[in-house]
Amino acid sequence: MKLSKSQISNLFFLLVIAILIIPQTRKPIQVFLNKGLALISPSFENTEKLTKLPNYNWKLKDEHNQIFDFESAKGKVVFINFWATWCPPCIAEMPSIQELYNDYQDKVVFLFVTTDWYPEINPFLEKNHYTFKVYRPLDKDSGLFEVPSIPRTFLIDKNGNVIIDESGAANWNSEKVRTTIDELLK
Repeated sequence: MKLSKSQISNLFFLLVIAILIIPQTRKPIQVFLNKGLALISPSFENTEKLTKLPNYNWKLKDEHNQIFDFESAKGKVVFINFWATWCPPCIAEMPSIQELYNDYQDKVVFLFVTTDWYPEINPFLEKNHYTFKVYRPLDKDSGLFEVPSIPRTFLIDKNGNVIIDESGAANWNSEKVRTTIDELLK
């Protein structure tokens, strides 16, 4: 039996739908597609209309219940990434963030913030060989950062200006981001 082009097309379409419906194949495909999107560098805010943090009134908690007071980041360059272990775009951009973290961890305050629980977070970090520290918000609504979707990443200068406010996966290890961080550290 010979199949027509239309039948082959329909079978291919059904196969793609089936692959996307099956949970074991859906997530890897979504991560793969988002890795393609994560090749794009994040966009920078218009320097004439930079948003300034209204305050540094925000507290985070690590897995050992140690409190991180955001006030301690005042006057420093800060990289904040809101993410989750189950989020394909978050997973896609994490390798580039880890590379950036490897090189700037002593110069920039990195805050990886999630509402996931540590029994989910720690195996994820271990499996992927991520070495950054993860925090959970102490107060779910500090009002400081509006994060309707993840991943959402902010780069903040020493004066509290938001230089980058990026939603979605991006390449955080790009030359453009590194050059910007180097300039902010001067």
